[in-house]
Amino acid sequence: MSFIEYELGDRFKGIVLENEPMSRHTTYRIGGPARYFIQADTLGSLVDVTELLRCCGIPWIAVGKGSNLLVSDEGFEGAVVVLGAEFNACVFNEQTQTFSVGAGCRLSRVVREAFSRGRAGFEFAVGTPGTVGGALRMNAGTSHEYIGSRVLSITSLRPGQGLRRYNASDVSWGYRETSFPYDEIVLECELSTNEGDKEAIRVKMETALSRRRKTQPLSMPSCGSVFRNPERESVGRLIENVGLKGATCGAAQISELHANFIVNRGGARAVEVLALIHAVQDAVGQRYGIELVPEVRFLGFA
Repeated sequence: MSFIEYELGDRFKGIVLENEPMSRHTTYRIGGPARYFIQADTLGSLVDVTELLRCCGIPWIAVGKGSNLLVSDEGFEGAVVVLGAEFNACVFNEQTQTFSVGAGCRLSRVVREAFSRGRAGFEFAVGTPGTVGGALRMNAGTSHEYIGSRVLSITSLRPGQGLRRYNASDVSWGYRETSFPYDEIVLECELSTNEGDKEAIRVKMETALSRRRKTQPLSMPSCGSVFRNPERESVGRLIENVGLKGATCGAAQISELHANFIVNRGGARAVEVLALIHAVQDAVGQRYGIELVPEVRFLGFA
């Protein structure tokens, strides 16, 4: 029994793993052990465990499915918290034509549920990995459509203070970023939909999926796009122009299909991915004077 389970007793509903390799919980398949890996299945358990971590001075971070996360090879000397059963709901309200979605629910499920009801507005997110909570954090989407445009409200937990509710207008929605407080955990949201034609929705989704399969290395472990596109520029084009497309460091490689992806060819280490990230930033900065900003989140690095 872990220290956390001992302290919280039977009232804790979820899973606690000690020294859990984060390579099992990221789409990169990279990452050393977290001191604790905690799945909280209920709101009460989430409140209890975050309060215990706070009181004990144990650093912690809430993550989704690890689709936008690079964890160091040494791991994380703290707790990684994920949302379990109670936060996976995806409920459609026929009266308001809106979805109430838990932050732990996969975004792909919302896309499927909307399509099945002939509701439009989520076609842009087809094939997007990760959870709704993670998508809200980074305002996931394309250069023209993004999840923030669908949000009506968000409910969050600020550990030590309680629940909070935000209207969409309370949050600034930018390109791959939001103003949502990082010391709060997204719990659920309400999402709007548009009336649509099911066949038109299907065609749009299939077109988007086909384009992704042709242009992105979906068959290899990665974190998706590594860098944000600068205004009116394509990171992939910039990386190609500085001659780094296909470059390798150990088992990590800048994808030969899409240069804004760094893939794990098998057994790659975080330090190798990081070396390629720095090489790209240096080369693009020297040639174009552009400071590339990573989309990927880093955990466990100095």
